[in-house]
Amino acid sequence: MALNAERGDVVSAATRSPPVAAAWPTARVVAYLPGSLPMGGIVPMTPVHAFEQPPQALHLGPHAAVPTRRDIDLGGPIAFVIDDVASAAEADAIIAASERFGYRDEAPGIATPPGMRMNKSVHWVADESLTEPLFARIAHLLPAEVDGAPLHPAFSRRFNMYRYDAEDVFNRHLDGDWPGYGLSADRREMVEWPGLRSRLTMLLYLNGTDDGVQGGSTRLLRRDGGFVDIAPRKGSALFFRHGFGPNSVPHEGRRVSGAVPKYVARINVMYAS
Repeated sequence: MALNAERGDVVSAATRSPPVAAAWPTARVVAYLPGSLPMGGIVPMTPVHAFEQPPQALHLGPHAAVPTRRDIDLGGPIAFVIDDVASAAEADAIIAASERFGYRDEAPGIATPPGMRMNKSVHWVADESLTEPLFARIAHLLPAEVDGAPLHPAFSRRFNMYRYDAEDVFNRHLDGDWPGYGLSADRREMVEWPGLRSRLTMLLYLNGTDDGVQGGSTRLLRRDGGFVDIAPRKGSALFFRHGFGPNSVPHEGRRVSGAVPKYVARINVMYAS
């Protein structure tokens, strides 16, 4: 029970108003790019988003868990999982941010043939208050170099996010390599980082089977024709070699069924070009 300071009457905990959540900053568009549709066709002006100010909800603090790495044997190519990269609350906040921008059928700057990417997408440029703590937690678990190129000490801040609703799937494909991206000083434009290229995909799972997601495993194809399925687990991340070289990992986002959508963020791990 609690006493109302102004009126002097008693208020039960059940009827007390919950605290008001911190407001999200206004969102803005920082780039327009051609966006491919799942069944073919291009939307010429597909937006990439950012917030006008860094959101307090995405300002990461101390992390209680200790991330751990598990390597995946694909017969040669690099692949591993790091558990406990983000907390459940942090994952929920990233989902909330992405839904504020709004998911679309088209994906900006992504070229996929008809029938390959059958999900929804939103791209946005995150702030260092989110990306720097994530990187710091797991930097010691990342390859210090790939093909002789040294690790850059920051993730690209462009998050390529996907929502898999019921029956959505991402059929077999290779992830392309990307430049790194951030924001201009006035936060009005997405800018490309010089001298860097991504070499690893990081798939940060923002929810998973424990949250009611049915299906939605990431299937990694082995060189011997077999495969390894990685079930989505909230706060864990899957890493694998990407690009279009011989050591890149073909993979699939398996079909999701049921009422709970699967959310995942693709984040690019950067190396010297």
